[in-house]
Amino acid sequence: MIRHKSVYAAGTGEIVEKKSRFIAHVQSVSSVEEAQDYIEGIRKKYWDARHNCYAFSVGVENPVTRFSDDGEPGGTAGKPILEVILGSEIRNIVIVVTRYFGGTLLGTGGLVRTYTDASREGIKNTTVVEKIPGIRVMISTDYTDLGKIQYLLAQNQGMTEDSIYTDQVTIQAILPMEEKEAICKKLVEATSGRVNIIEDEGVYFGDAAGEKLVFTT
Repeated sequence: MIRHKSVYAAGTGEIVEKKSRFIAHVQSVSSVEEAQDYIEGIRKKYWDARHNCYAFSVGVENPVTRFSDDGEPGGTAGKPILEVILGSEIRNIVIVVTRYFGGTLLGTGGLVRTYTDASREGIKNTTVVEKIPGIRVMISTDYTDLGKIQYLLAQNQGMTEDSIYTDQVTIQAILPMEEKEAICKKLVEATSGRVNIIEDEGVYFGDAAGEKLVFTT
C-alpha cells in the first residue's frame, strides 16, 4: 500500500482555441478494460467530433499507461494528456479530450499546449482525494480514558469510524500505517496500559470536500 491520489468524483473541462472546442472528460477506472470501455463510450457520445484523444494510468505501484493521438499529428495530443496525468500523481485515471475542429490549424506547438490546458482544466473540475494507507484497529478502554484516546486520535490523523458503549468503550478507528506504532505507544502511555488494541485489516482513508472516506482499494 502506498500513498497516492485518486479521482473521487468525475469531472469535465472545456476550452476554446481559435474556434476549436476541446472538451476534457476525467474518470476513475480500476482496469485497462474499464478505461477502454470508457474511451469507447466517449467516442460514441461524441461521434461527430474530429478527434477523441486519450491517455490513462491504471494501477498504483507500477501503473500501466497508454495514450492515443486519434489522428492528430504524432505526439501532440495523447502524450501531453499523459504528461498531465503523470504530473498530477493521480492513479487509476483516464482522460479523454474531444476536439471539435474550428477550421483553423493550430500547429504542433499549439496542439500540445491546448491538449495540455484542456486536461488540466478537466482535472481542476474533478474531485481528487489523497488515499492514505491505514490500518483498522479496535481500541477497548475504560470510560475514564475515553477523552484521552479521542484527543490522541484527533491529534495524530486517526479516523474514528464507530464507538460501541457497554461496560467498556470499544472504538473502531483507522490509524495511518506509517504512524501506527508511534500512535499505539502514545495510547498505551496515556492510559497507563489500560487500553487494549487489536489490529484488523489494511485500508486506505482520506478526505474529500471535508468528508472522511474509507477505501478498500
